[in-house]
Amino acid sequence: MRGLDRIAAVSFDVGGTLIAPWPSVGHVYAAVAAAHGYGGLPPETLDRQFAAAWQRRGAFDYSHAAWQWIVQETFTGLLDRQAAAALLEPLYRKFEQADAWRIYDDVRPTLEALRSRGFRLAVISNWDERLRPLLRNLGLAQFFDVITVSIEVGVAKPAPGIFQRCIQALGLPAAAVLHVGDDATDDLHGARQAGLQALRIVRGPPADGEPDSLRRLDQLLQRLEAS
Repeated sequence: MRGLDRIAAVSFDVGGTLIAPWPSVGHVYAAVAAAHGYGGLPPETLDRQFAAAWQRRGAFDYSHAAWQWIVQETFTGLLDRQAAAALLEPLYRKFEQADAWRIYDDVRPTLEALRSRGFRLAVISNWDERLRPLLRNLGLAQFFDVITVSIEVGVAKPAPGIFQRCIQALGLPAAAVLHVGDDATDDLHGARQAGLQALRIVRGPPADGEPDSLRRLDQLLQRLEAS
């Protein structure tokens, strides 16, 4: 990394960076299905099928229709299409609620420390209209000066436009903003293409050959203070 001494603001991806489904996507799907009369669905199978569907999603616009396809694919072989279709709305509403998510333990301390050091904070996320209420429900919205959501601005990461909307709202040059996210294409490459600095958070085993990565979000403070 270079130029971290010039950073005035830090922007964050949300899913996989700040929060994750709890206990997992499959567990949430299974619980919602059970509440609507379809008990006994294996969360592990739902996790695998959701992950496979997400990998195959292609251009994803975060509309109801796009989520309907994900839901149908996740329940394939477990529920018929009519039953799966009926679960879209309760699943959609469930993932707006705080209890369907967990905040990583390093998030609040990091956000508080960054704010106390005078950094402006932002969100840049590929998400839908549920993100703002979700961040409020989780008690995270208060940390951010700017929240930029793909469905609201009509452009998604890794396209430069979503990053540009955020830095315009911050009133800062791109080089003064550091973006942190978990996706190599959407967050690392996308931010750099838009002129921002970027770090990737890799939660889990260390990523060989990734010098611009963090294992935990609180390592960000060390990187900024060492610059």
